Amino acid sequence: MPPPPQSSKVTIPESLRQQLSDFRRHLWRVKILEAIAAGLIGLLVSFLLVYGLDRVWQTPGWVRLLILVGGISLFAVFAPYWLHRWVWGQRQENQLARLIAKRYPGLGDRLLGVIELQNQEANADSLSPRLREAAMAAVAAETGRRKLDEALPPQKHRRWALAAMGLAALSAVAFTLTPRAGFNALQRWLMPLSDTERYTFTKLENPPVRMAVAYGEAFEVSLKLSKDSEQRPPLATGRYGLQPGIEAKLEGETYRFAFPGQQDPGTVVFRVGDLRHELRVEPVPRPSTEGVHAIVTAPDYLGIPERTVDLNSGVVTALEGSKVRIELDMNRPLAKGSFGPTRGIVSEEIPGKTAAPYAPIEGSLEISGQTARTPEIAVGDVGFEVPFSWEDQLGLAGDGGFRLRVDAVKDAVPAAYLQGIDRQKVMLPEETLDFEVLAEDDFGVKASGLEWSGEFSRPTDEKPANGELKIADGELEERRLLRPAAFSPAAFGITPQKITLRAYAEDQFPGRGRTYSDPVVLYVLTRDEHAQMLKSWFDRQITEFEDLARREQELLDENERLERLDGDELQKEENQKRLETQTSEEAETKRRMEELTRRMEELMKGATRNGDIDKETLKKMAESLKSMQELSEEDIPKVEEKLSDSQDQSNTPEKSQKDVDEAVEQQKKAVAKMQEAIEKANDANRRFEAGTFVNRLKKAAGEEEGIVGSLREAFERVLGLKPQQTDPSDLRRLSDNSRQQADTAADVRWIQEDLANFHARTQQETFKKILDEMRESKIDIGLEEVRIALAANHTYQAAEQAKQWADRLNEWAKTLEGEKESGGEGEGGGSNPNSEDEDFEFMLRVMKMIQTEQDLRARTRALEQLRRDQKVQRGNPPSNEP
Repeated sequence: MPPPPQSSKVTIPESLRQQLSDFRRHLWRVKILEAIAAGLIGLLVSFLLVYGLDRVWQTPGWVRLLILVGGISLFAVFAPYWLHRWVWGQRQENQLARLIAKRYPGLGDRLLGVIELQNQEANADSLSPRLREAAMAAVAAETGRRKLDEALPPQKHRRWALAAMGLAALSAVAFTLTPRAGFNALQRWLMPLSDTERYTFTKLENPPVRMAVAYGEAFEVSLKLSKDSEQRPPLATGRYGLQPGIEAKLEGETYRFAFPGQQDPGTVVFRVGDLRHELRVEPVPRPSTEGVHAIVTAPDYLGIPERTVDLNSGVVTALEGSKVRIELDMNRPLAKGSFGPTRGIVSEEIPGKTAAPYAPIEGSLEISGQTARTPEIAVGDVGFEVPFSWEDQLGLAGDGGFRLRVDAVKDAVPAAYLQGIDRQKVMLPEETLDFEVLAEDDFGVKASGLEWSGEFSRPTDEKPANGELKIADGELEERRLLRPAAFSPAAFGITPQKITLRAYAEDQFPGRGRTYSDPVVLYVLTRDEHAQMLKSWFDRQITEFEDLARREQELLDENERLERLDGDELQKEENQKRLETQTSEEAETKRRMEELTRRMEELMKGATRNGDIDKETLKKMAESLKSMQELSEEDIPKVEEKLSDSQDQSNTPEKSQKDVDEAVEQQKKAVAKMQEAIEKANDANRRFEAGTFVNRLKKAAGEEEGIVGSLREAFERVLGLKPQQTDPSDLRRLSDNSRQQADTAADVRWIQEDLANFHARTQQETFKKILDEMRESKIDIGLEEVRIALAANHTYQAAEQAKQWADRLNEWAKTLEGEKESGGEGEGGGSNPNSEDEDFEFMLRVMKMIQTEQDLRARTRALEQLRRDQKVQRGNPPSNEP
């Protein structure tokens, strides 16, 4: 078996190997430099891009992140790729041969063949080693004659290096000229997602980013340059949304922009040099009040709780000495607020008055959410205005003209009134007046009551009445105190005299006394005086009754003229007008008759109450009153009705004639009844007049007795003294007695004259006898002598003479009184009264019993008031006790 063939391996020449090695190192050096230059270019370009963009706008973080990633990607992506391609991918000789083939195709192919021969393994028989070496040497020789560096790919490292150096120089210039901008850009480039602010050459001092403005109102925005701003542009612009831009000049260090009113939210973009600033604007209504009220604390002396007053009108009235706290309910929370300074005001009710000295008050509002309140403000004697200002949490101020007014009022004097009572009243002591006491005060009545004081119309040794009665105590803040009251002279021990009655009211004001109502004058009469007053009243009623009778007679005359007309004539227009006039006149007669009847009823009640008026007089008065009632309720209304029926448009002539005839017939009866009633009234009046002589004589006697009592009480002080030695009060008393004596003398002369007239009408001998006795006694001269003695201070002599004349007057009164009683019995039938008299007397007794019971109940009410008053005051009863 033959031996295996021997393999032979031939390597490329060393010179060729060295050339390929040099080519590889050169390639690697160039491509590594290119990778480094490219990475530097990427980093520098991304930095300068951020720097440049920041000069124009506020580069967002995401944009800066993309720029940084793009710059780093040349290092992180391109350089490894570049190195892998040109360094790692060009390690082997065959890789280099292929690269050389791109420049020198033939040489490259031969180099690639030599490198492949070097790696082939074969035996010496099939492939001669010498031939391979010769081939390699030939290729090495040819390669030696070429410059393999020319086969390198295009070399960009110099240009890229220059570019990197240029970018580096540009960056250096930026750092040199604008170091703060450069470092700011470097920081924002290296940390794109950080909140590092963009550096600008123009800087503002705390520019606003959000702003609330008044809805629909023009507003102003001020931008102030920062002290470290490198640039100070003379002009700045601002644009609200898509609206036209607004320019503002630099004034000092501030740009002031004036924008028109806005209704929709928007963003204002300001451009100041390289600075771009955005301001978010939100138009909102100004903060305003939803409700305003004042809490008023009254002065301590009133003792009333504080009250809350709604200030819808913007004005609150407070009592002098009060304290006022004002609360504002706002439509949104406030940040701050203030009030004042207050300004004193003068009431418009006093024109021309100057303001009193006033110390202004101001301060801050207490803020609690949407409520703002002032501290307590003291109210003096001068009202004041309180201006308010506030700002909400959005920085928006309220309306600058908001102000409230506090009117200071004084605690007014209470007022008292007597209601339901005439200003003057005549009454008997046992009568009771029912009325109402009204007390009013602006801040509460403390108490109300009655006060009375008496005054005698003639001299007497009695003391005039003087007393008071508390009606009611007021509750807190009871501004109107209305209470019923009853006043009975007899219940309070008041004798006949003139009484001045007043209501009083008290309030809580310290040191203030009572205030009083207008006085009511009560004339408390004796029964004699009362009877005389009733007589005068009766005279007036009879006179009016007679006038009504004459009027009715005249109307009857006219109706009789109409009666003579036939039916057709009655229906003519002129006669219809006459009938219409007659009807209205008859209606007026009915009204006057009703009023007269009412007054006669009051007179009858008074006469019954008097008790001293004889039964026969009362009976005749009652008969006259009954006729008057029938006339006002039946007779005269029938006449009016018939006259009205005669004017009916639907009447036939016969019907109209019949109605007029019936009216005349009914009117004749009415006139006859009126005459009959007048005769009864005159008869009663004559008896009344006879009875008044008794009362008048008793009254004159009482006045003389009063003078006697008054003089006796003063004997010890005035006897034997000259006028200049007499006490002034005693001199005044003597003067009053003298004046009263003159009045009594005049009354007695009138009595004599009236007696003469009465006797002439009645021819009653008793009255003639009394008249003769009075004339024979020369009482006129005697009473005048008493007056002269009083004027000369001969008090003892005057008292003795006055006592004598008082006794004579009483004797004459008793004589007439006996005559009146005997006459009454004769006219009434003596001891054999008929049934009608018995019925009237029974009715009269019942009436008196009813009146007595009513008086008793009324006096009980008055005494009950007195008891309550004494219980409250405990030991301080009124001056006049019953």
